[in-house]
Amino acid sequence: MTSANPDDAPLSLGTVLDFLRQLAPLAVAESWDNVGHLWGDAQGSVARVMTCLTLSPDVADEAIAKRAEMVVVHHPILFRAVQRLTNETPTGAMLLALARHGVAVYSAHTAYDNAEEGINRQLADRLGLEAVAALRVVETAEIGRVGHLPQPCTLRELIADVKRQLGVTDVQYVGSPELRVERVAIGCGSGAEFLDDAISQDCQVLLTGEARFHACLEARERGLGLILLGHFASEQPAMHTLADQIRKRFPSLTVWASTVESDPIRTA
Repeated sequence: MTSANPDDAPLSLGTVLDFLRQLAPLAVAESWDNVGHLWGDAQGSVARVMTCLTLSPDVADEAIAKRAEMVVVHHPILFRAVQRLTNETPTGAMLLALARHGVAVYSAHTAYDNAEEGINRQLADRLGLEAVAALRVVETAEIGRVGHLPQPCTLRELIADVKRQLGVTDVQYVGSPELRVERVAIGCGSGAEFLDDAISQDCQVLLTGEARFHACLEARERGLGLILLGHFASEQPAMHTLADQIRKRFPSLTVWASTVESDPIRTA
């Protein structure tokens, strides 16, 4: 009698957790972040995994309705200390529902932002940047990305290319449309903290999700162009890539990116 195919055995949640830690090592996360396995039993089995940018009640409902045993969320839940967990708050009710249905939660957040195959690198590749390197190095963590455009262009032309390559229809920007751009810095999400890094690395533009008004003023005064995709647009497409990465590693799993989450910010 031949032995059973080990691929037929239920996949343990711990096995998937190990892969996520390899894909986005927690050591490259920002020190303030709350990353890793946040919720659920690592000894359980898993067959269905959903990825998402943020665990809001409608996204949690989707995970439960589609029988996910695990959600890999970008933005952490339980980011601040929680003194009470009841159904009297939207977050409490959501977490209790996930617990009742045995749904585990893992967040990679800034570890996935900065990982070798993470969000910042994905954005750099989508724009065709060359000689891509870290925007900032903290100990061994490579944070953000920076690289050269294949051909110099104006800020106006770069914005048009960003829209094409990243599939966005509207962006905000800072700087003269005729600014000559050769070198681009990338920091997904809220990346205004990288202004000094971008300037010190001779970049003409910083591509990020969002920046506060005074950071935009500072960028303009210092001659640095900004392209602001929107926080959601800068990170959510990578949740589809993350689902693909998990599916490629574990073909037996059913893996999908949330189909209900959407950008809470609307334009009129």
